[in-house]
Amino acid sequence: FLLYFCFYTIWNVGKSGNWDNGNTVDSWATKPESAAGQRNSASNNWETATAFGHPQAYQGPAAADDDDWDDDWDDPKSTSPSYLGYKETEASEAGGVQRGNSRAAAMKLPLNKFPGFAKPGMEQYLLAKQLAKPKEKIPIIIGDYGPMWVYPTSTFDCVVADPKKGSKMYGLKSYIEYQLTCTNTNRSVNHRYKHFDWLYERLLVKFGLAIPIPSLPDKQVTGRFEEEFIKMRMERLQAWMTRMCRHPVVSESEVFQQFLNFRDEKEWKTGKRKAEKDETVGVLIFSTMEPEAPDLDMVEIEQKCDAVGRFTKAMDDGVKELLTVGQEHWKRCTGPLPKEYQKIGKALQSLALVFSTSGYQGESDLNGAITEAGKTYEEIASLVADQPKKDLHFLMETNHEYKGFLGCFPDIIGAHKGAIERVKESDKLVATSKITPQDKQNMVKRVSTMAYALQAEMNHFHSNRIYDYNSVIRLYLEQQAQFYETVRCSISVPFSWHMLCCCFHKKYSQYLIIFLYKPLPESRYLKNCKCKKKIKKTQRMS
Repeated sequence: FLLYFCFYTIWNVGKSGNWDNGNTVDSWATKPESAAGQRNSASNNWETATAFGHPQAYQGPAAADDDDWDDDWDDPKSTSPSYLGYKETEASEAGGVQRGNSRAAAMKLPLNKFPGFAKPGMEQYLLAKQLAKPKEKIPIIIGDYGPMWVYPTSTFDCVVADPKKGSKMYGLKSYIEYQLTCTNTNRSVNHRYKHFDWLYERLLVKFGLAIPIPSLPDKQVTGRFEEEFIKMRMERLQAWMTRMCRHPVVSESEVFQQFLNFRDEKEWKTGKRKAEKDETVGVLIFSTMEPEAPDLDMVEIEQKCDAVGRFTKAMDDGVKELLTVGQEHWKRCTGPLPKEYQKIGKALQSLALVFSTSGYQGESDLNGAITEAGKTYEEIASLVADQPKKDLHFLMETNHEYKGFLGCFPDIIGAHKGAIERVKESDKLVATSKITPQDKQNMVKRVSTMAYALQAEMNHFHSNRIYDYNSVIRLYLEQQAQFYETVRCSISVPFSWHMLCCCFHKKYSQYLIIFLYKPLPESRYLKNCKCKKKIKKTQRMS
């Protein structure tokens, strides 16, 4: 009997594929409803928000032990991303920046699989006789630009740095661990990518219907320990953490503070389990909000909700268009354009080499100048290829961040419109005595709270948008100006070449720059030029 039992157990375990030496990583990683299948799927949320569940909803088992989940699952079919994660495959879809292996096509499960996102949750909030009073309160005040979150008196940032490679299971599994240091405490904690993943899950479940929580940068499978990838991921995790630290509600939440300030492993696991048992999630987050303003009219609520929907949809289209154009420009700058400059440079040097075979004694200066001009064009090719890393990279990163933000809004808007529709239906429910007039009044009050929360979040979003785009476009233009100045200096230097005049040709609408390797007599070569004053002035300067 004992032999039969052992054989039966081994056969069943082998058949199910769950024999994993004490670690359940393999069995979880292959589930279609895992977290790996849910991130960065917001590119087409505007079309699918009503047909599917929340596009970024975390699908993993929330009660799993800390050692039972891992991000270091190898898939031999995965491929390394191109430089800085920019891939051609997404350009046609959304013009975005593809990060690692695509998860956009993964299965989406209905929202009713998750507490807080299920449809009954909306009725639970709107029709509850008495909402439970949570410990945390989120006040909303009326500021100069309308409803606003209350910002803390002292702000802080979190520095992500010092990535180190670690291992477990006697070296069978490896991972990268990052050091996080809060600027207000100067205390450091260490976290792996899976810990960031857990934080994203908790923030999404708790705040996802009120505040857009952008997804994390995709996990990398192959080549994840390469220096370039580690640097790229750290940069994007830094940007994500900075976003969270800048949000007055998220940054002050208990789960976020615990993520940054735990003292030891025991405190980390205790706080982790406490956060996973939090019942104030999904639509119930609105029960913690207290607007210091009178209730809004339903017509005004609907108008403001529609306005937010129109703007975020239009901005989503604009961001995707800029990402598409930036993607194409990046490809040109790192591909065909430098090659063209290199071809010109080599052709000039070949021409100088041919001239040198003439045996004529008076052309050595000319040949040297042509050769140097050819080398200059090759230098320009290198400048062109390197330039996107100095300016376009930051513009693309900012746009991709906002693409992630904007991908969250269809579900936020959908939740608000669903609440508005329920209030519209409340008259019929009152008429049929299914709810009381007081219940309807409570519904209006709670939908008004949701509207104030949406306006407060949009004011925060707009203020950050103005600051971010002002900074990144200023940087882009400054770097572009510096680039062209560098090119101009490179062209002006070689040997005895002198730029005699720069004429604007009306017919061809382009600048014609005339170079001569020595100042020549005006009467002989430039008799008919209309820029005599400029020529004489340039000659004197040279």
